[in-house]
Amino acid sequence: MERRFVAGIKPPKERAGSAWWWVFRESNLLVHETDTGTTLPHTEEIEALGIDPVRTQYLGTLGEHHCFAAEVGKETEPPTGMQFEGLRALYRRLPDDLFFLAGRAIQIMAWDRNHQYCGHCGTHTVYHKVDRATECPNCGLVNYPRIAPAVIVAVERGDELLLARNSNFPAAFYSILAGFVEAGESLEETVRREIREEVSIEVKDIEYFGSQSWPFPNSLMIGFTAKYASGEICVDQNEVADASWFRYDNLPRIPPRLSISRQLIDAFVEKHGGTTGD
Repeated sequence: MERRFVAGIKPPKERAGSAWWWVFRESNLLVHETDTGTTLPHTEEIEALGIDPVRTQYLGTLGEHHCFAAEVGKETEPPTGMQFEGLRALYRRLPDDLFFLAGRAIQIMAWDRNHQYCGHCGTHTVYHKVDRATECPNCGLVNYPRIAPAVIVAVERGDELLLARNSNFPAAFYSILAGFVEAGESLEETVRREIREEVSIEVKDIEYFGSQSWPFPNSLMIGFTAKYASGEICVDQNEVADASWFRYDNLPRIPPRLSISRQLIDAFVEKHGGTTGD
């Protein structure tokens, strides 16, 4: 049965039953294996796990259960039968709702950790009374959880798709182009600039596809499709090591289904009657 998540900021004064806990040691999440698979700690209070959190934040409710994020110190050992693992390794092992809420939880923990003091005057901050934010009691500066918007674009040329290999990618691994939005830009301007800067071509017919929170570390990926307009591929040799046009039925190694980049690629392939498999 699908469990609906409802975001919240302040936990209720009284609560009954077990809560879900997303407990992080740096960027690794506390999980344990059961007879039915990988899951999260499910207990009313985190202290029942025998660990002492550095900080906690209320996330809201998932179904009938409250949800909390917590962070423990670097030297904290996992409780017996549990382990800390990176989020990428937990994709398809954790239930989808628990996995995607982990992305929310780790970003909220990072915000809480990084805004203990005012960036303007150095005063110790307090939590905002209404919003999920920290507020400086001295100068009034308010800091919300940081989100870095980035565009990601599937550029089509007939039955071919533009794919590129980032300089940091393993050999033969390709994806679609992406880049962060700069101050003062519209999303469409970012699409055109990033494609031009990285592969020297022009695009047209830019259309919104969808979006995805990407907690590595705190991005909002905003997906677009676009059509080739003009120019020859010439990679920048800085971020992009190689780029080429690939037919929908002859793709190189591409990203896993976890990412919106794969969703865009799959949508292109399916439009032409193909399939990408797993």
